[in-house]
Amino acid sequence: MATRDDICQYLNSVLKPEEFADYCPNGLQVQGKSEIRQIISGVTACKALLERAIALKADAILVHHGYFWKNEPAQITDYKYQRLKTLLQHDINLFAYHLPLDAHQVYGNNVQLAQQLQLPLIGPLADKGDEAIVFHGDYEQAIELSALIETIEEQLHREPLVIDADKPIKKIAWCTGGAQNYFHYAIDAGADCFISGEISEHTVHMARERHVHYIAAGHHATERYGVQALGQHLAETFDIQHQFIDIDNPV
Repeated sequence: MATRDDICQYLNSVLKPEEFADYCPNGLQVQGKSEIRQIISGVTACKALLERAIALKADAILVHHGYFWKNEPAQITDYKYQRLKTLLQHDINLFAYHLPLDAHQVYGNNVQLAQQLQLPLIGPLADKGDEAIVFHGDYEQAIELSALIETIEEQLHREPLVIDADKPIKKIAWCTGGAQNYFHYAIDAGADCFISGEISEHTVHMARERHVHYIAAGHHATERYGVQALGQHLAETFDIQHQFIDIDNPV
């Protein structure tokens, strides 16, 4: 068993949210019971995840996508009201970490995706700023795009959207989730291929004109692994129960 405050302080010390200019509050977003014996992790704090947590008698939920996003309406109505009501009625804590979880070099989404896809990992492109969330690496020997796509399909269980630059891949860069606007960092770093979760209309033209492969492997699919690794680490550190719940999302 652990206390809510112990887990909150530990997570903050590991992920260092104060170092990020994020779009949402990181840390304890909704307060629940003070003692935690079981924690559920998931990508997004949607109603379906909350209901599974209740069924499993969880004391806390740990997610990548929480609540209270910048520029969203502040009113607590409709589905937002229902989500918060559910958490408060069942006294469940909600911990959420967005950019700090993307960037962490042990439990982060980018590092964990690299492990899943066997990507050559050097680290982030920079120590701070947006480039600190983009990771890169160099293959010892160049690989074909088809081999990388096959690995993605096998590991992520989905067919990615691919813009083919028709060349082998020696240097690769990636950033999970909705990171299509970071594509130019990968191009400037000399990457032959960039993997992200999503793609925008303009990204297609940039990939074609700069002759760089672009792979959109799914926002949800690319961000399943960091929160799992972090949840398991919490379980081992505090001797509590942890379970990852995957609420499927085609995006």
